Amino acid sequence: MKPFDYARTIRPSEAVGLVASRSRDEAAFIAGGTELTNLMKDGVLAPSLVVDVGELPLSGIELRDGRLRVGATARMREVADHPVVRERFPAISEALLASASPQVRNRATIGGNLMQRTRCGYYRDVGSPCNLREPGSGCAAIGGQNRRHAILGGSDHCIAVHPSDLAVALSALDAVVLTLGPDGRRSIALKDFHLLPGATPHRETALRHGEMITGVEVPESPVAPTSRYLKLRDRASFEFAVVSVAAALTLRGRMVTDIRLAFGGIAPRPWRSYAAEDALRGRPLKDATVAAAGRALVRDAKPREHNAFKVELVQRALADILNDLEGNRNNLEGNR
Repeated sequence: MKPFDYARTIRPSEAVGLVASRSRDEAAFIAGGTELTNLMKDGVLAPSLVVDVGELPLSGIELRDGRLRVGATARMREVADHPVVRERFPAISEALLASASPQVRNRATIGGNLMQRTRCGYYRDVGSPCNLREPGSGCAAIGGQNRRHAILGGSDHCIAVHPSDLAVALSALDAVVLTLGPDGRRSIALKDFHLLPGATPHRETALRHGEMITGVEVPESPVAPTSRYLKLRDRASFEFAVVSVAAALTLRGRMVTDIRLAFGGIAPRPWRSYAAEDALRGRPLKDATVAAAGRALVRDAKPREHNAFKVELVQRALADILNDLEGNRNNLEGNR
């Protein structure tokens, strides 16, 4: 690890000013430290200044005016266990509980979770070419081991997938990311926050230089209380998703009146599939319509040598979570 300066503040504007005072990539925010410190140890990132924002007054969790607001420095465990989150936004709680280990969830923050870097092995191996880490060097995953890589949204420059479970759940629930930067405050729709790689994979988010996440807001929509999160992984503990699905829907009988679907493990950002939603909305929830939604989801998929299995797997995951949601609804009605 290269030497670096360390600063700590309890004023958000001061934290932003410190990072903005250095050139891009020369300064970084740190809170829980579960991600940045590992990348610095591995030589992937080498900021000359690290600004500790872990004590900023941004850790609140509250439901107000029909919106859940979660501060950027709230710990993953605190949010997952919060009664309002568990009862009214269950997909968020389930996604957080499926993330990392209890020890990491006790330390890691919501803002840090959304800013996670890809788990692509080539990105984290400084001896391998990676356009995300070193623009113009190439993408080793395209012709290499790509089992965990993207089947949707990738480009000729990068096929890495975004690792955050939380971001998938937030995408399905139309969350907004709140930020503070040198030019003031902004609200960025979660669906626009993480960028597709295109020809510039090193630009991973819509954040501007010096801008920092201060929180997220989630609307209390009719579908939120019936949301679920399903994660398929190679082992049951502390593993990133091979494929994941966040789903939220409302039914009238078996008719889908509204639905939101987002997917993880298959794209460089949380993948909201409006095509799959359109294939289900206003139609009965039965095998044929679920299958049609699955086909719509993967219509533009571009699988590689080792990840073609994801095309079928993500469709099966979609069918499983919709069956679970319908079964839970029937059980609730039967117990009334």
